[in-house]
Amino acid sequence: MGSLSAILEDIKIQHTLFALPFAIMSAFIAAHGWPGWRLFGLILVAMFFVRSAAMAFNRLVDARYDMENPRTRGRALPAGKATAPQYAIFVVVCSIGFLFTCWMINQLALYLSFPALIIVFFYSFTKRFTAYSHFFLGLALALAPVGAWVAVRQEISPVALTLGAAVVFWLAGLDTIYSCQDRDYDVRKGLNSIPGKFGVAFALRLSAIFHGVMVVLLIVAAWVASLSWIYMAGVAFTGAMLWYEHSLVRPDDLSRVNVAFFNINGIISVGLMAFAIADVLILG
Repeated sequence: MGSLSAILEDIKIQHTLFALPFAIMSAFIAAHGWPGWRLFGLILVAMFFVRSAAMAFNRLVDARYDMENPRTRGRALPAGKATAPQYAIFVVVCSIGFLFTCWMINQLALYLSFPALIIVFFYSFTKRFTAYSHFFLGLALALAPVGAWVAVRQEISPVALTLGAAVVFWLAGLDTIYSCQDRDYDVRKGLNSIPGKFGVAFALRLSAIFHGVMVVLLIVAAWVASLSWIYMAGVAFTGAMLWYEHSLVRPDDLSRVNVAFFNINGIISVGLMAFAIADVLILG
């Protein structure tokens, strides 16, 4: 039981909060309101399983690097709080749980669950061959709004794809900021990242551009989904919070990266979701 607790703590289950609000928002927009308890519950369970599988797999394949990196030595595997076989079992159980949950949702969800697992697992290898691994992380989390739309509508629509694209650029931007902490280690070990390729200062500028693209895509989503001023107020809120996030981090001062990465982005996702749901329920 202690090993399971260590794994759950290590994969930071609370950070499901990042992508989950986009899934919920997408489900409400797709359903033009409340999607129903059954679908809502299944979406939550699917999100829990797929993110848990992806994060545990990432910890497993990165264990050697985590052991050497001073920032990550305290994680469960390097610290000996859990073993590699325990992580592997956890990944298998969560993957089966995700597939079973998608089977309960609908046939299209089940068919798409297999490539979805491939995508979220593949991300863990991308730093080994491309500096743009941040976009692969964004793609993995972009499955949240697309998958929720599939759960409700049994289709992939322009609305879902636009929300997914916004998530791609959001995650690419915030992961670029976060990876600035490991820039020197990544360069030394031959791992690839935008900060490693271009330096921290230019990486932070690129991150700001990525977040600007996200805001544009959120505006496009309003047009595609016929959302109103309430949702647009949420987009304005998102833009303001992103601006604040970037004000916290400077090339010569990365001490507030964790605040920018975890706190601000949690507020962004939950806040935008609240505005979108309000739009659908009040004016939809």
